[in-house]
Amino acid sequence: MSRFAAALALLALPAASFAADDTPLTPAESAMKAHVLFLASDAMRGREAGSPEFDIAAQYVAARFFAAGLKPGGDNGGYLQNVPLVTYKANGQGDFIWSSAKDAPQPLVFGEDFVPSANPAAEETSVSAPVVFVGHGIVAPQYRIDDYKGVDVRGKIVAFFGGAPKGFGGEERAYFGSGATKAAIAADHGAVGVVMLETPRTASNTRGPGFARMAQYYDNPRMTWATPEGMGSASGAPMLGTVSQTGAAKMFAGAKTSWTRIAAEIQKDAPVFKPVALAGSLSVATKTSFTPASSSNVIGIIPGTDPALGKQVVVLSAHLDHLGVRSAGEGDRINNGALDNAIGIASLIEEAKRFVASGQAPKRTVMFLAVTGEEKGLVGSDYFANHPTVPLKSIVADVNLDMPILTYTFEDMIVFGAERSTLGPIVRDAVAQIGVSLSPDPMPEQGIFVRSDHFRFVQKGIPSVFLWPGQKGPGKAAVDHFMSTNYHRPSDDLSQPILWDQGIRFVDVNYRIARAIADSPMRPMWNKGDYFGTTYKGLMAK
Repeated sequence: MSRFAAALALLALPAASFAADDTPLTPAESAMKAHVLFLASDAMRGREAGSPEFDIAAQYVAARFFAAGLKPGGDNGGYLQNVPLVTYKANGQGDFIWSSAKDAPQPLVFGEDFVPSANPAAEETSVSAPVVFVGHGIVAPQYRIDDYKGVDVRGKIVAFFGGAPKGFGGEERAYFGSGATKAAIAADHGAVGVVMLETPRTASNTRGPGFARMAQYYDNPRMTWATPEGMGSASGAPMLGTVSQTGAAKMFAGAKTSWTRIAAEIQKDAPVFKPVALAGSLSVATKTSFTPASSSNVIGIIPGTDPALGKQVVVLSAHLDHLGVRSAGEGDRINNGALDNAIGIASLIEEAKRFVASGQAPKRTVMFLAVTGEEKGLVGSDYFANHPTVPLKSIVADVNLDMPILTYTFEDMIVFGAERSTLGPIVRDAVAQIGVSLSPDPMPEQGIFVRSDHFRFVQKGIPSVFLWPGQKGPGKAAVDHFMSTNYHRPSDDLSQPILWDQGIRFVDVNYRIARAIADSPMRPMWNKGDYFGTTYKGLMAK
């Protein structure tokens, strides 16, 4: 039987009518489980973006949107928005040559001194320029940090450490620790390229891949959406590669501040750096290979009825893709992605049905958006944000549904981003209406707010929120178990003790939030002075 035929056979299966403990399921619970039975089945082979199985999953979601009564919101009058993709990887080891004023040019050694980075925007990258060390490469006025203060890096390569200082808040720390953020800051200052410096390891700080491992996997493929020229979408100064401690010692020779001193400083809890112009220049030549692919976002719409507010759009988003099939290993290699994120897609479909079944059309237009490529780096949501099927300025909020862990009866909820905008009171009211409390982020160090699809809307200045069941009572143990045992593993399947009644509660609170946003006379706005609202020029509350 072909994979497509197997998928069609699954469509014919009746919804399971019993929970894991043989308790009869309600029709709503059965409907939710039926979606997950299909989307997280082995026949879907992990729904990897660009795969035939993902395309089948997308057609399934489109069919469910049609059955729910949603109008198509994709390309050419259909439910699908084509997302052109490209897989790119380093093509060869490249060349890094260090030239100082006193010595002959010195080739750096691949795997010992450097590993190159693929450039998603060019088949060949050639840069030769002086190098300036800029600490963490961060400009954050709210933390009184400007790693570029007093130095001109126009036309130069900047070198920096990864991560961000420990004193940053969890979400800002994740944001500023991102290589993409650092590359954007470098480009804003006129840099022509960036290199990451390997951070010295200590016995108490062993996180992150070792340099030898980086060299082993330097040419692993990555994916992004493709430009009309067939290259990958990219912004910021090009990431040229990573330089090891050994390579850094060679490049810092003759600098006013030695590498020994820099390496000692970065191991402190609160390192302080000043920019250092290195005594030489770096010449980099790398190649990148590209392989085209394609995928789809799935979009359904309920038009708003208010003559004025109906032109505004509230987006409910969830990612449809997962990790596909492991390339090696024994036993089960299919990453089914039941909780991550078949449950989120099931919630999206059931919320659409609730809007229609209510008999009361929303005042604002509500868009239901199932995106591809979240696991590849928020690719599908990034494509939509840059190629929206409605005017971008009409989108007033995003409510994101990603990986709710529903293996316990939740007693509270966590809402990432609620405190940043006028969506906060709406969220608090909705959570209270289902009889649970709202708790602060219990793991701010994870920077969850910047790691899912809603953040692509944030980057367009759009207030957004993202809900999870909280960790009161049995929650913490359940979440810890999932994250340590099942997250991004083949065991994230229907063998888990998923509580479908908790799925209905999750749908309920998200529906209440979306309904309140859709019918509110006031447009959501960022709270005055919020960092992300200010950075991305969103509308601010007075």
